[in-house]
Amino acid sequence: MQPESTPDPELAEFRAAKDAYMRGPDSPLGPQQRAGFQGLDYYPPNASLRLELPLDGDVSDEPVTMETSTGGAQEYRRAGKIRFEVDGQPAELTIFASHDQLFLPLRDATNRTDTYPAGRYLEPEPLGDGKVLVDFNYLYNPYCAYNDQWSCPIPPVENWISVPIAAGEKRFHP
Repeated sequence: MQPESTPDPELAEFRAAKDAYMRGPDSPLGPQQRAGFQGLDYYPPNASLRLELPLDGDVSDEPVTMETSTGGAQEYRRAGKIRFEVDGQPAELTIFASHDQLFLPLRDATNRTDTYPAGRYLEPEPLGDGKVLVDFNYLYNPYCAYNDQWSCPIPPVENWISVPIAAGEKRFHP
């Protein structure tokens, strides 16, 4: 899969705003990290990883408890499953819901090399008619990737996939 060559102005604006936030006082970065912060590292935009997918709502309604990076737990419910392909390899992920927001925590093959080892997050957008927009170019690291004082849910095993999703934010190197 080749990254798109045409810049995405909305994505570029999103990334610039995140870099600005990371330099500010509410950032998860400590003062020394902020002082030397040069910006986050991202994969190039890839239009083929912006997907409009049906959300299969035929999932268990049992609550899912996700452990957090600080030893706590957070409860979610399954909103549905999505199925897609990356470079011809099939993948399936569960989208969760909490407080009427969709949440997609995941681990993929890039976590071993290029991205935060514990996983990354995305908030899919409901499109109506049982579909969601899943734009993996917006994958981001949880705040615990920058500061271990933050408590972040750890993606559940059902969202560990073997395909690489080479999109979004890469591993943070202070």
